Amino acid sequence: MKQFQTSQEEFWAGEFGTKYIGRNDSQELLASNLNFFSKTLKQAGQISSCLEFGANIGMNLRALKLLYPRMNFKGIEINPAAANELRKLVGPENVFEGSIFDYRVIDTVDLALIKGVLIHINPDKLDDVYCKLYESTTRFILLCEYYNPSPVTISYRGHSDRLFKRDFAGELLEKFSDLKLVDYGFSYKRDIPFPQDDITWFLMERRSKNA
Repeated sequence: MKQFQTSQEEFWAGEFGTKYIGRNDSQELLASNLNFFSKTLKQAGQISSCLEFGANIGMNLRALKLLYPRMNFKGIEINPAAANELRKLVGPENVFEGSIFDYRVIDTVDLALIKGVLIHINPDKLDDVYCKLYESTTRFILLCEYYNPSPVTISYRGHSDRLFKRDFAGELLEKFSDLKLVDYGFSYKRDIPFPQDDITWFLMERRSKNA
Protein backbone atom coordinates (compact mmCIF):
# COMPACT_ATOMS: atom_id res chain seq x y z
CA MET A 1 0.00 0.00 0.00
CA LYS A 2 1.09 3.53 -0.71
CA GLN A 3 2.74 5.37 2.15
CA PHE A 4 0.56 8.10 3.61
CA GLN A 5 1.27 11.00 5.93
CA THR A 6 -1.22 9.97 8.63
CA SER A 7 -2.70 6.80 10.10
CA GLN A 8 -6.18 8.08 9.28
CA GLU A 9 -5.38 8.02 5.54
CA GLU A 10 -4.12 4.42 5.79
CA PHE A 11 -7.31 3.48 7.63
CA TRP A 12 -9.62 4.74 4.87
CA ALA A 13 -7.45 3.58 1.98
CA GLY A 14 -7.38 0.05 3.38
CA GLU A 15 -9.80 -2.72 4.34
CA PHE A 16 -12.00 -0.61 6.58
CA GLY A 17 -12.57 1.92 3.81
CA THR A 18 -13.44 -0.86 1.37
CA LYS A 19 -16.00 -2.39 3.76
CA TYR A 20 -17.50 1.07 4.23
CA ILE A 21 -18.67 0.96 0.59
CA GLY A 22 -21.26 -1.75 1.25
CA ARG A 23 -22.70 0.03 4.26
CA ASN A 24 -23.38 3.17 2.27
CA ASP A 25 -24.89 2.03 -1.03
CA SER A 26 -28.68 2.03 -0.88
CA GLN A 27 -31.73 3.61 -2.47
CA GLU A 28 -32.76 4.85 0.98
CA LEU A 29 -29.54 6.83 1.29
CA LEU A 30 -30.00 8.22 -2.21
CA ALA A 31 -33.49 9.42 -1.29
CA SER A 32 -32.19 11.00 1.93
CA ASN A 33 -29.41 12.71 0.01
CA LEU A 34 -31.87 14.12 -2.53
CA ASN A 35 -33.85 15.66 0.29
CA PHE A 36 -30.66 16.86 2.00
CA PHE A 37 -29.15 18.67 -0.98
CA SER A 38 -32.44 20.22 -2.05
CA LYS A 39 -32.36 22.00 1.32
CA THR A 40 -28.67 22.74 1.73
CA LEU A 41 -28.25 24.26 -1.74
CA LYS A 42 -31.52 26.17 -1.84
CA GLN A 43 -29.72 29.51 -1.47
CA ALA A 44 -27.00 28.70 -4.01
CA GLY A 45 -29.05 29.31 -7.16
CA GLN A 46 -27.58 28.01 -10.40
CA ILE A 47 -24.35 26.02 -9.99
CA SER A 48 -22.67 24.27 -12.91
CA SER A 49 -19.72 22.37 -11.41
CA CYS A 50 -18.86 20.49 -8.22
CA LEU A 51 -15.79 18.88 -6.68
CA GLU A 52 -16.40 16.51 -3.78
CA PHE A 53 -13.60 15.89 -1.29
CA GLY A 54 -13.77 12.26 -0.15
CA ALA A 55 -16.48 11.21 -2.59
CA ASN A 56 -16.35 7.44 -1.90
CA ILE A 57 -18.54 5.71 -4.53
CA GLY A 58 -20.43 8.91 -5.27
CA MET A 59 -23.68 8.63 -3.29
CA ASN A 60 -23.71 12.39 -2.79
CA LEU A 61 -22.89 13.04 -6.43
CA ARG A 62 -25.61 10.64 -7.58
CA ALA A 63 -28.18 12.77 -5.76
CA LEU A 64 -26.70 15.99 -7.14
CA LYS A 65 -26.81 14.54 -10.66
CA LEU A 66 -30.57 14.14 -10.31
CA LEU A 67 -31.00 17.66 -8.94
CA TYR A 68 -28.57 19.29 -11.40
CA PRO A 69 -28.53 17.13 -14.57
CA ARG A 70 -26.18 19.46 -16.45
CA MET A 71 -23.65 19.91 -13.65
CA ASN A 72 -20.04 18.81 -14.18
CA PHE A 73 -18.78 16.58 -11.39
CA LYS A 74 -15.35 15.72 -10.02
CA GLY A 75 -14.29 13.71 -6.99
CA ILE A 76 -11.30 12.99 -4.78
CA GLU A 77 -11.20 9.49 -3.25
CA ILE A 78 -8.46 7.71 -1.32
CA ASN A 79 -9.82 4.15 -1.39
CA PRO A 80 -9.01 2.31 -4.66
CA ALA A 81 -12.19 0.21 -4.72
CA ALA A 82 -14.37 3.25 -4.10
CA ALA A 83 -12.47 5.27 -6.70
CA ASN A 84 -13.17 2.56 -9.30
CA GLU A 85 -16.90 2.88 -8.67
CA LEU A 86 -16.67 6.66 -8.73
CA ARG A 87 -15.05 6.57 -12.17
CA LYS A 88 -18.11 4.75 -13.53
CA LEU A 89 -20.30 7.60 -12.32
CA VAL A 90 -18.34 10.72 -13.30
CA GLY A 91 -15.71 9.43 -15.73
CA PRO A 92 -12.05 8.47 -15.15
CA GLU A 93 -10.80 11.94 -16.10
CA ASN A 94 -12.86 13.46 -13.26
CA VAL A 95 -11.53 11.30 -10.43
CA PHE A 96 -8.39 11.93 -8.40
CA GLU A 97 -7.47 8.70 -6.63
CA GLY A 98 -5.38 9.50 -3.60
CA SER A 99 -5.17 11.57 -0.46
CA ILE A 100 -6.72 15.01 -0.26
CA PHE A 101 -3.30 16.18 0.91
CA ASP A 102 -1.79 15.12 -2.43
CA TYR A 103 -4.49 16.75 -4.54
CA ARG A 104 -3.31 19.79 -6.48
CA VAL A 105 -5.90 22.46 -7.24
CA ILE A 106 -5.69 23.20 -10.97
CA ASP A 107 -9.25 24.01 -12.03
CA THR A 108 -11.88 25.74 -9.90
CA VAL A 109 -15.56 24.82 -9.56
CA ASP A 110 -18.76 26.52 -8.44
CA LEU A 111 -19.18 24.20 -5.46
CA ALA A 112 -16.61 22.51 -3.22
CA LEU A 113 -18.39 19.79 -1.23
CA ILE A 114 -17.19 17.90 1.83
CA LYS A 115 -19.58 15.67 3.80
CA GLY A 116 -18.54 13.41 6.66
CA VAL A 117 -14.86 13.67 5.82
CA LEU A 118 -13.30 16.40 7.95
CA ILE A 119 -14.30 14.42 11.04
CA HIS A 120 -11.85 11.71 9.93
CA ILE A 121 -8.93 14.02 9.08
CA ASN A 122 -5.95 14.21 11.43
CA PRO A 123 -6.48 17.52 13.29
CA ASP A 124 -2.88 18.57 12.60
CA LYS A 125 -3.65 18.47 8.86
CA LEU A 126 -6.98 20.29 8.84
CA ASP A 127 -5.43 23.56 7.74
CA ASP A 128 -4.23 21.89 4.53
CA VAL A 129 -7.75 20.73 3.73
CA TYR A 130 -9.27 24.12 4.55
CA CYS A 131 -6.91 25.74 2.04
CA LYS A 132 -7.73 23.22 -0.69
CA LEU A 133 -11.47 23.64 -0.14
CA TYR A 134 -11.14 27.40 -0.41
CA GLU A 135 -8.78 27.39 -3.38
CA SER A 136 -10.84 24.89 -5.38
CA THR A 137 -13.97 27.05 -5.64
CA THR A 138 -14.81 30.51 -6.91
CA ARG A 139 -18.25 30.49 -5.33
CA PHE A 140 -19.53 28.06 -2.68
CA ILE A 141 -18.30 25.63 -0.05
CA LEU A 142 -20.83 23.17 1.39
CA LEU A 143 -19.44 21.69 4.60
CA CYS A 144 -21.46 18.92 6.28
CA GLU A 145 -19.95 17.37 9.40
CA TYR A 146 -20.49 16.48 13.05
CA TYR A 147 -20.39 19.69 15.08
CA ASN A 148 -18.96 20.46 18.49
CA PRO A 149 -18.11 23.93 19.82
CA SER A 150 -14.69 22.73 20.99
CA PRO A 151 -12.46 19.96 19.57
CA VAL A 152 -13.15 16.44 20.87
CA THR A 153 -12.06 12.94 19.87
CA ILE A 154 -14.47 10.01 20.13
CA SER A 155 -14.26 6.29 19.40
CA TYR A 156 -15.33 5.27 15.90
CA ARG A 157 -16.58 1.69 15.48
CA GLY A 158 -14.11 0.52 18.11
CA HIS A 159 -11.17 2.50 16.70
CA SER A 160 -9.45 5.37 18.49
CA ASP A 161 -8.17 8.57 16.85
CA ARG A 162 -10.43 8.06 13.85
CA LEU A 163 -13.25 10.54 14.54
CA PHE A 164 -12.88 14.17 15.57
CA LYS A 165 -15.61 16.74 16.18
CA ARG A 166 -15.17 20.52 16.28
CA ASP A 167 -16.45 23.76 14.73
CA PHE A 168 -14.98 23.15 11.27
CA ALA A 169 -17.08 25.86 9.61
CA GLY A 170 -16.17 28.43 12.26
CA GLU A 171 -12.48 27.75 11.73
CA LEU A 172 -12.89 28.08 7.98
CA LEU A 173 -14.76 31.38 8.30
CA GLU A 174 -12.10 32.76 10.62
CA LYS A 175 -9.31 31.70 8.28
CA PHE A 176 -10.71 33.35 5.14
CA SER A 177 -12.16 36.83 5.62
CA ASP A 178 -13.95 36.90 2.25
CA LEU A 179 -15.85 33.70 3.05
CA LYS A 180 -19.38 34.44 4.26
CA LEU A 181 -22.02 32.20 5.80
CA VAL A 182 -25.08 31.94 3.53
CA ASP A 183 -27.15 29.23 5.22
CA TYR A 184 -26.87 26.43 7.77
CA GLY A 185 -28.93 23.71 9.39
CA PHE A 186 -29.08 20.31 11.07
CA SER A 187 -30.19 16.92 9.76
CA TYR A 188 -31.28 14.38 12.37
CA LYS A 189 -30.68 10.63 12.26
CA ARG A 190 -34.24 10.00 13.50
CA ASP A 191 -35.85 12.07 10.78
CA ILE A 192 -38.74 10.32 9.03
CA PRO A 193 -38.50 9.53 6.16
CA PHE A 194 -35.13 11.13 5.25
CA PRO A 195 -32.55 10.48 7.99
CA GLN A 196 -28.98 11.73 7.88
CA ASP A 197 -26.26 11.02 10.43
CA ASP A 198 -26.75 13.98 12.79
CA ILE A 199 -25.04 16.28 10.31
CA THR A 200 -24.70 20.01 10.80
CA TRP A 201 -24.27 21.72 7.45
CA PHE A 202 -22.96 25.13 6.42
CA LEU A 203 -23.19 26.79 3.02
CA MET A 204 -20.49 29.44 2.61
CA GLU A 205 -19.79 31.77 -0.28
CA ARG A 206 -16.64 33.50 -1.45
CA ARG A 207 -17.37 37.20 -1.80
CA SER A 208 -15.25 40.21 -2.61
CA LYS A 209 -14.17 42.18 0.45
CA ASN A 210 -16.04 45.20 -0.91
CA ALA A 211 -19.33 43.32 -1.28
